[in-house]
Amino acid sequence: MKNNDWKERLNVVYSTNPDFNYEISREEEPETLDKRQQKLRVSIEKKGRGGKTVTLIHGFVGTENDLKELGKLLKSKCGVGGSVKDGDILIQGEFKQRIIELLKSEGYIQTK
Repeated sequence: MKNNDWKERLNVVYSTNPDFNYEISREEEPETLDKRQQKLRVSIEKKGRGGKTVTLIHGFVGTENDLKELGKLLKSKCGVGGSVKDGDILIQGEFKQRIIELLKSEGYIQTK
């Protein structure tokens, strides 16, 4: 049975050969490292955000779902909004010290 999901075939060059089978290469997400092995870096940024201060957490190695789960935990513990983009967690406001303490209490011991 043919797969007719057109979204998976975007940017695919087609052939006139009736026996042609297209192949979709998928990048596998890296496996999530143990909390003790994660080297998370916490920083404060204002650039390009309209003067608003955000706390940026980067360096997480793992699946997108685990990153979103960590972001959700930090946002709820700080009581603020934020987002997860491009492998980084953005927390609205200046919470660097509090986030470092929260991450260390969760088991992320290599946090700076």
